[in-house]
Amino acid sequence: MTTVGNAAKSVVQDGEKFVQRDVRKNIYYDVSDLVMERGQGVYLYDSDGKEYIDCASATFNLILGYTNHEVLSAVKKQADSLVHVTSSFQTGPINEVVQRLVDLAPKNLTKVHPKVCSGSTANEGAIKMAQNFNGGRDVISLFRSHLGQTMMMASLSGNAFRKEPFPNLFPGGIQVPDPYCYRCFYKQKPETCNFLCVERINDFIDYGSTGKVACMVVEPISGNGGNIMPPPGYFQALKKLCDERGIALIFDEIQTGFGRTGHMFAADYYGVQPHIMTVAKGLGGTGFQIAAIMTEEKYGGLEGHHHSFTYGANVLAAAAAAKTLEIVARPGFLGNVRVVGEYIMGRLHKMKERFSFIGDVRGAGLMIGIEIVDQDGEPDVALTNKIAKSGMHYGIILRTSRYGFGNVFKIRPPLIITPDEAVKLCDQLEKCLAEVKK
Repeated sequence: MTTVGNAAKSVVQDGEKFVQRDVRKNIYYDVSDLVMERGQGVYLYDSDGKEYIDCASATFNLILGYTNHEVLSAVKKQADSLVHVTSSFQTGPINEVVQRLVDLAPKNLTKVHPKVCSGSTANEGAIKMAQNFNGGRDVISLFRSHLGQTMMMASLSGNAFRKEPFPNLFPGGIQVPDPYCYRCFYKQKPETCNFLCVERINDFIDYGSTGKVACMVVEPISGNGGNIMPPPGYFQALKKLCDERGIALIFDEIQTGFGRTGHMFAADYYGVQPHIMTVAKGLGGTGFQIAAIMTEEKYGGLEGHHHSFTYGANVLAAAAAAKTLEIVARPGFLGNVRVVGEYIMGRLHKMKERFSFIGDVRGAGLMIGIEIVDQDGEPDVALTNKIAKSGMHYGIILRTSRYGFGNVFKIRPPLIITPDEAVKLCDQLEKCLAEVKK
């Protein structure tokens, strides 16, 4: 394992000597001892040359893997002419991104707001659009929802530990139970419950809201919350409720968008059209920062000064996004995601038969979660984190749910992973689980 010790290290850069010291004490947040130096495709390499399959796609955003040469070439070409300009002007890259998004998104989403620079600000903007349109205030989200890191998004998150340090939170948040069939809040079975988790939202609105609900924001498959997969028909029932109540249904597709489920969007996978959709992460393809909001025509009209950011609509990032959207839309791209995802899911189900601590395997495409349990079937957080830590020894980078407080580890490699690389990933994971079992 490569570590940075207290000893200084001289590095020559462009003919000048730079003394590199251990700066971990200067970095505000905790960082690993590992020093990563380069990446290629699905692989990341540390400064000792050790190879890792990145099952987290960095932060679930490198859908085209590390250093995708087509995207980088497009960015380099754009950098020679224009890197950034105020969004008051049109630019070729932004125009192309808007056009491609409208062409790829559910057909009801015809307006694109690109002047946001993160998933958090995209979600905030979507909420503002809903509030501006229908005059409501309250926002419904799910128990285990993530939604983002800004104060508004942390306030609307379903995780209490994310709100605990802050005395002043955004008001009007209503959290409701997830469609978590494996651990149903209402102790029901999916074949007989008749979507009680949707029906009961009416009670939360009638008795726990101000009576003026603007929108419901939901991740179609929970990213940080444990890869929860709603059952078939859930979103049709939810959309019906929202339409009847005059509530905007917002899909947070920041992790699920652009092929992660084996379909362009999770909305396509579930066969539903949300009123508003937010995207980010994978839109940058190989690591560029870009986000957008897509809406139905009626949600237009929010003045620009109410939601715009300096580095939103960045021309350089848009060049990366335009090329990324072109690549993902090519024939065979989504098919590969489905084929490789089915192989990995098949191997995981076989591992579930072998390892009793695997309680559930769930996912779609390459958005996969493995729930770890103790001998009583209860969540085993400690073992989940141990598996993730052990994975590094076996050359696989794993992330766990709820910032390490959850009992699900996730398999979400870059979407370009090949069948051979999927075999290697599963082989190494099985070795890791066998070691942990001992």
